[in-house]
Amino acid sequence: MTPQLDLREITKRYPGCLANDRVGLTVMPGEIHALLGENGAGKSTLVKIIYGVVKPDAGEIWWNGSQVDIANPNAARALGIGMVFQHFNLFESLTVAENISLGIDPGHDLAKLTNEIGEISERYGLPINPHQHIHTLSVGERQRVEIIRCLVQNPRLLIMDEPTSVLTPQEVEKLFETLRRLASEGCSILYISHKLDEIKALCDTATVLRLGKVTARCSPADETPKSLAEMMIGSALPVTKKSTNRELTEEPLLELRGLDLPAADPLGTHLQNVTLTLNRGEVVGLAGVAGNGQKELLAAINGERLAPDKAMLRLDGRDVGRDGPEERRVQGLAFVPEERLGRGSVPEMSLTANTLLTWHHKGQVKRGFVDLAEVSAQAITIREMFDVRCPGVEAEAKSLSGGNLQKFIVGREILQEPEVLILGYPTWGVDVGAAAAIRQAILNLSATGAGVLIVSEDLDELFEICDRIAVIAEGRLSPARRTGNTSIEELGLWMSGQFEAAEVSDAA
Repeated sequence: MTPQLDLREITKRYPGCLANDRVGLTVMPGEIHALLGENGAGKSTLVKIIYGVVKPDAGEIWWNGSQVDIANPNAARALGIGMVFQHFNLFESLTVAENISLGIDPGHDLAKLTNEIGEISERYGLPINPHQHIHTLSVGERQRVEIIRCLVQNPRLLIMDEPTSVLTPQEVEKLFETLRRLASEGCSILYISHKLDEIKALCDTATVLRLGKVTARCSPADETPKSLAEMMIGSALPVTKKSTNRELTEEPLLELRGLDLPAADPLGTHLQNVTLTLNRGEVVGLAGVAGNGQKELLAAINGERLAPDKAMLRLDGRDVGRDGPEERRVQGLAFVPEERLGRGSVPEMSLTANTLLTWHHKGQVKRGFVDLAEVSAQAITIREMFDVRCPGVEAEAKSLSGGNLQKFIVGREILQEPEVLILGYPTWGVDVGAAAAIRQAILNLSATGAGVLIVSEDLDELFEICDRIAVIAEGRLSPARRTGNTSIEELGLWMSGQFEAAEVSDAA
């Protein structure tokens, strides 16, 4: 059988970095093929070459038996190649339908496309309102838009870069049903994910990259998640460890007291009587299906949205509900937003400049003058301590892989030694080694007495590092359970909002 895609000796160099080193990759028709590797291994560069975003320096691309030159994404789409990017490519001020229409042949009927979006959304279990503006959507909802935008083009090769990072287990299974159906119809799928249980469940074959080179090929069904992870990192899998001398107290650091906050826009989620206490030295997780108020709650805690009453939010004994983000940061609150590019960092700015964005209140700016040497030294420390792989601290944020940028942002906040750290989806799209490093850094911070609040849809992650877990559903917060006193099944039920009869055990 002729391969759908055959890459031969693909090479791509950047200043100070050999991203792809003579990579060979073959994907057959109807095959679901995993592309594995650590952040920075060269996966994203390779799929961008296939999709026409990046030109290779050397090598050949063969498509359905013929050598091709994929000059740009339009040429890729004309061949039948579609791609769901890890970082969203959406215009905030446009609607879902308008965003999806971009890249489709001119002259299409927007009304017809809107109906098609609705049909695909329902068929594939990816609910979305075609008329909703992108800026009102949560991260999970934006991911659905990217997936639907690709599916409306009826691709022959579908490239998916971390498509399930912010989907619920139920949504993931529905997506897998869709991908298996597409594969049975002859569509090839090139699948990138750091969730190795998904790779085992979904993929027929796997190619492993490390430092830009192909280091292994295997059948995921014959491997374990552990063996796949060790192929990726080239060594034993790191394990997170909780401090044995860590003592949990009932000393509140962050208190939400009946927070009631109307949505900022008509399609947002109204926070209703949200009550939660985060104690010193404690890690608390908030689970939930995307679009149930996570974005609004993070904005309220961070100070981007002010509470109606200053007493609705207390930080280390002080009423801060009417304080803005800068005032809360000065009082000991650090924040890692769910969006790495745009909110967690300015893409076009260097890592040094991005360090200054949240560190300047620590004394790096005096009488209007910036101590650039000190800021650069801090950026270097973050890079070294969190193993951020990049040419140097003057590299632009957008030049880093997703996992390396995430490690930098998390490290930037943790090294400020905050009293309270709030994290939105801290390991989204991050490889197993980097995820373990981030989780360990969170545990180490809590061991110093800081309180940590994590918003995530990765239940395995929350059970691994959290002391208590609560669920947010339709803007309401469930009771918080000790991780040993609850289960994934109970939390799954609570995600549908069925926690009215649950015993309140926030301090249990």
